[in-house]
Amino acid sequence: MQKNLIKAICRSIKGGPFAVTYWDGQTEVYGAAGGEEPSVKVIFNEKFDLREILQEPELKFGEAYMDGKIDYEGDLSVLFSLIRQNRDLFRKDAAKRGVVQRFMRCPKEVSSQKQGEDVQAHYDLGNDFFSMWLDKTMSYSCGYFKTQEDSLEQAQQQKIDHILRKMHLKKGETLLDIGCGWGCLIIKAAREYGVKALGITLGKEQEEETKRRIKAEGLGDMVEVRQADYRDLAVEGYTFDKIVNVGMFKHVGKEYIPTYFSCLNKMLKPCGLSLIHTITRPFEAPNNPWLEKYIFSWSYIPSLREIVWRLPQHSFHLIDVESLRIHYVLTHGLWLKNFEAASDQIKEKYGNKFYRMWHLYLAGCSASFRSSGLDIHQLLFSRDLCNEIPLTRDYLYR
Repeated sequence: MQKNLIKAICRSIKGGPFAVTYWDGQTEVYGAAGGEEPSVKVIFNEKFDLREILQEPELKFGEAYMDGKIDYEGDLSVLFSLIRQNRDLFRKDAAKRGVVQRFMRCPKEVSSQKQGEDVQAHYDLGNDFFSMWLDKTMSYSCGYFKTQEDSLEQAQQQKIDHILRKMHLKKGETLLDIGCGWGCLIIKAAREYGVKALGITLGKEQEEETKRRIKAEGLGDMVEVRQADYRDLAVEGYTFDKIVNVGMFKHVGKEYIPTYFSCLNKMLKPCGLSLIHTITRPFEAPNNPWLEKYIFSWSYIPSLREIVWRLPQHSFHLIDVESLRIHYVLTHGLWLKNFEAASDQIKEKYGNKFYRMWHLYLAGCSASFRSSGLDIHQLLFSRDLCNEIPLTRDYLYR
C-alpha cells in the first residue's frame, strides 16, 4: 500500500523527469514525457510511510535523510525545484489537519540570553570542525569570485577586500564588526587601512582563535575582540565611524530588526557608513523547520524589502545594494567538496548522522541558492545623508 501511495504521488508531480528506487530494488522514472534522462534519483532504503513526510515535508524529509532511510543521487537542486513546484501537492493532506498553519507560525520572541546560547551551539561546534572544510581565513560566509576558477581562499580574501573598499576606510577611524567570526576582516582592516577595529562574537572558540591571530599579527594595539552582544555596546555608549555585519543578520530575529537598527543608530557616528552582508528571500516567510531544528535554532531570513523599508525610520540612507547569489552557489559548492573530502574524519569524530545532517545542509544550500529565490545581498548605507561618497563604483575595481 505504501509503495502504491508513493507511486501515485510521483505520477502527479510536474516539472521534469526524476527517478525513484524503492526498498525492494525496483526503479521507476516519472515525468519523462519526452524520453529525457532524469538528473536526480530518490532512493528509499527501507519501507517508508509517506504520510509521515506529508505531515511536514521539509522537516521529515531531512530527518529521513539523516537517519539513512532516504538517499539521493544526482542534482539536488532539481529535487528541490520539483518539491517547490509541487508544494501544494505535498501539503494537500497536511493543510486539512492544520499542519501548514502551524508551520507558518511567526518566529517566537526569546530572550537575548537564549538567543546567544542557540547561536553558540552552532558556532562553538569547534574550531577543529570548521577548519576541516573552511579555508585558511576561516570565513564562514559567502565569498566573492572574480572567476569561477578562483579558489575558496581567493574568494574569501576578495570578499573581505570588496567590503573594506565599500566602507571607505581612513586611517585612524574606528570600525565595529558585528559577528566577526574568526577575525580575518578586522585584522585586515587594521593592517591595511590603519583603523582601530573591534570585533564582537557570541562564540567562545571564535573569540579565543581571533585573539591568537591578533597576537600573531602583532596588532594588539589596533584590534580587539570580545564575546559580546551588539545591544550591550549600544547601551554602554560605544560609537564607531564604520560598522559591518557579515553573515550575522540572520541571527537578529524578525522581532529584533527594529532593535538592531535602533542600536546601530546609537553606535554609528553622523555620516558614518554601515554594511550588512546577509541572506535574503523575496517575500517574508517562516524558517525552514528542519534548518531551525538542526542547524540554526535561532535564525530568521528576512526579505530584502524588510531591511530596506526600516532604514529611513532610523535615519539611514541607502547607498548601494548588490546581489551575490551566484557567488554563494560557488561558495557552498567548494565547502561541500571540502566537507566530502573530510568525510572520514568528520564521521569518526561526530558520527554518521551528524555527517549526513551537515552534508544535507551544505548540499541543500547550494541547490537552494541556485534554483530558488534565496539570495545574498550587500547593503551599504549611511547615517543621515553623506555627500562624500564617490560618484561611480570605479573605486571598487581599481
